[in-house]
Parts: sequence; structure tokens; C-alpha cells
Amino acid sequence: MVVRVDPQAPELVSDDFVAMMNASRMCVLVHDAATKNILWANPAACELLEFTLNEIRPLKANHMSSSAQQYDRIIGRDWLQDAVEKGASRIEWHYRSKSGRVIPTDALAMRVELAQGPAVMVQFRDIEREQRVERELRLTTSYVDALAHHTSTLALMLDATGVIRFATDTALSAIGAPVNERAVEPMRPLTAFARLQLDGREVSWQDVLARATPVTPVQLDVRHPDGERVWLEGSLERLREEDGDALLMILHDVSDRVQDQVRRTRELHRENHLARYNAMGDMAMAIAHELGQPLAAAANFLAGVRHRADQFERQERLPKGVAGQLTHGITGAVNQIERASAIVSSVRAFVGHLEQVEQVADLNDIVEECLYFVRLRAAPLGVEVQIRLSPEPVLVRCERVLTGQVVLNLAFNAVDEMAQSPSAAKSITIATAADGTFTVDDRGRGLPRDPFAESFTSKEHGSGIGLALSYRIITRQHGTIWAAKRDEGGSRFGFQLPLAQPGRE
Repeated sequence: MVVRVDPQAPELVSDDFVAMMNASRMCVLVHDAATKNILWANPAACELLEFTLNEIRPLKANHMSSSAQQYDRIIGRDWLQDAVEKGASRIEWHYRSKSGRVIPTDALAMRVELAQGPAVMVQFRDIEREQRVERELRLTTSYVDALAHHTSTLALMLDATGVIRFATDTALSAIGAPVNERAVEPMRPLTAFARLQLDGREVSWQDVLARATPVTPVQLDVRHPDGERVWLEGSLERLREEDGDALLMILHDVSDRVQDQVRRTRELHRENHLARYNAMGDMAMAIAHELGQPLAAAANFLAGVRHRADQFERQERLPKGVAGQLTHGITGAVNQIERASAIVSSVRAFVGHLEQVEQVADLNDIVEECLYFVRLRAAPLGVEVQIRLSPEPVLVRCERVLTGQVVLNLAFNAVDEMAQSPSAAKSITIATAADGTFTVDDRGRGLPRDPFAESFTSKEHGSGIGLALSYRIITRQHGTIWAAKRDEGGSRFGFQLPLAQPGRE
């Protein structure tokens, strides 16, 4: 066989091709096209099959192939004949070595024209290792798929820019990301779904990345569109890879723990407010007691001055008209002192009641006792107070004075809100219902957030008692308290107390 590969190159002879086949690591067998007998095998084929060339030549397909049905001699001959007729044919063929080892191969049969006539050259390679790697890859893929879909572990894989590259379904659900985005394309940055925190303060992704040397604790504050808030806590670990850093974040949901801490903190604030309320009650009693005598004395002094003025007028010892002016001024001062005395008396009556936890009271009576103070607060601010009480007594189980404090707190808040409202018609509506409900409606600016979640007042001159104390008083009495936006505008604050059972006091 002589082949010319280039007009300027020397001729290659058949021995040159034999030398190349002998040096190749690709296994080669040459079969006669008609009889399918083996004519030749290169050293790589002899080594893989563990036969010498002389041992291989007389072998048939069944002597050097797997005994499995799909590798029957007839199938092997048909495969070789297909190459004779079509020029080439590929198959996955399992050879069997001299020692009995079955060797899976990728085999390509090609028709070649030799000097002695047509032949079939079979090139094959051992793919056992490739199949083992493929099986391991499929197994690994199934493991990863199981991890992604069925584990409760919250795991995220991120790149150095903070973009999520892989995440378990539970992690995607926790941060509010669409599950169908997982492992299809790189997702959005983690910061698109959650706020990162370190040591209780909000930080950027770069801050967290800088702390991952190689591991740092991390917290996530996730706020879902439906208003649900989730707190996640865990670690971020830097994994060194040849093609760049990868970062593994393992998290667990600590929302219950954080919410418990928030509740405990809120309860502590409310207890502090209740203590302040008790102190203010004691202070109010002391002030009312101490003011009573000076106010009475001042009224007596003014009454004396008015009596002397009347005497001087009768004796004509004062210029004409002066006595009348003095009397008018003194009368006005006396009226104000009497008003102050009435306020002090009301404070003493309101604060000074001795209370019992199990006490039946008419909610209408409690409200009516508070109306004097509500109107006193509303009148200077130009706010009208409308009353709609239940026509029948509303008997509830409560602490009378503390419940009255809640009525005042809610009514005062409504008055103050209307005082700041640009609306020309400034009014609030106080109402009770037969089911033990008390409500205060205003027509102000509405509620930007849940007011009972706040522990301290936001008003410039507030005392800090307000709604937090009201919540504590009502819930301690097994009642409920709420706030809501009104469809007509403004807000409604209210509470409901348990009704007294008939025949019990």
C-alpha cells in the first residue's frame, strides 16, 4: 500500500501505517469483510483483551465478547456487515478479556480497502471509567436534587457578588424567592430578598463578605410582601475554588425566638408604664389633697375682699363704679377657683376609688365619669365630643378606675388627633354597645402602622403611658383592644370586656 499525502512529500508505505497503529492507544482490530475473521490487532487491543496477536487471530466474536444476549455473535456479525455495506457503523460493544473481565467499549467499524481486498477496521476504547463517572454524576445529581427539593435545611450558594447560584426549596421559600428560578439561571442578589445584619445592625453584602475569613455569622431580616416578617440566622463560609470564590450560607429560622424577645421587651416596657401610672396616681392624689386647702383659703380671702368692697361702696368710700369693677373681677376669680376645686375633687374621686379585680361595673357609668375630663381636654382645641351610649346598662367585669384610664387614653388620643387635623369639622364619637364594646372614632389622618406595637408615645409632650398601658390593662382583664382605619376616613380605637354573668356580682 502506497499513499501520497503531499506532492512534495516522500511516499508513505504500509509499514509506516502499521508503525502508527502500533503506537496508537486506540484499540484496533481488522476483520475480513467477507468471513469476519480477525486479520490483525494492534498492541493496544492485545493489551486490553489480554491476548497475543497469534491468540487473537483465530478467535470468533463469542470468544471475546460478553455472554449477554445483546452481544450475541449474530448481532456482532450484523454490525460488521452493516459497516461493509454502509461504510461505517457505531455500537457500544462489551468485549471479554482472556481473564474473563467484561470491558464496555465505544466501537466504530469502518470499511477499508486493502491490497488483498475489502476489510473492516474496528476502533474501540474502554469506556468503563467513563460509565462509572457518568453513574456517579447521575447519583450526585439525584443527591443534589433531593437536597434541593426535600430537605428542611436552608442552604444557599452565592458568588462573590452576592448573587444566588443555588438554593434549597426551603431557603427560597424562607426568603420569598420563586422556587421555579432555582438552578435554571443565576438568580438575583440575596439583598433583593433580605436585609443583611451583623451584630444587630444592618450591613451591606461587601461588609459580610469581608468578614467571611473563612466563616462569619450572619442574620437575615426578610419582609415578605404580605407583611410577614422572618428572621434567619446562620453562617456564611467562603469556599476557595479554582475559578473564583463560592460562598455557602447555612441558615435556620429564629423568628419565634426573636418575636419572643420582642414580646418580652414590650411587656417590660408596659410594666414600666404601669409602674409610672401607679406613681402618677399617687402623685395626683397628693396634689389633689394639697391643693384643696389653698384653693379653699383663696376663695375665702376673695369672699372677704368682696364683702369689704361692698361695705366701702355703701359707705361711699370708693369712687363711683370702682366697687362694681372690683366685684366683677373678684367674682371671676372666685369662679375660676371653684372650677379648679371641681377639677381637684373629680381627680380625687376618680383616682381614690378602691378597686377589686373581680368587680361588676356599668361601662356606661365609667364613660360618663370620664366625659368631664374629655370635654375639658376637647373644648380649648375646638373639638366636639359626640356621645352614643347603649340605651341599656352594659355590665362588664373590670377594674373600674383602670378601665376609666383606658377610656381617657383613647379619647385623649382622638382629641389630639383631631386638633392636628386640617378638617374644618373637628369631632370625635364615643360609643358603647351591649356586647361590652367601647369605641372612639375620629376623622383624622388614619393609622400608618399598628399603634399597639409601639412602646413609647410619639407625641412631643406625651407621658409614655398611652396605648401601651391601655393594652396591658384591657388584656389583663381578659379583654381585647384594637385599632383600625375607618372607611369614612380617620381611625377607630376600641376595646371589649367580658360581660358579667346574670345573677353574679
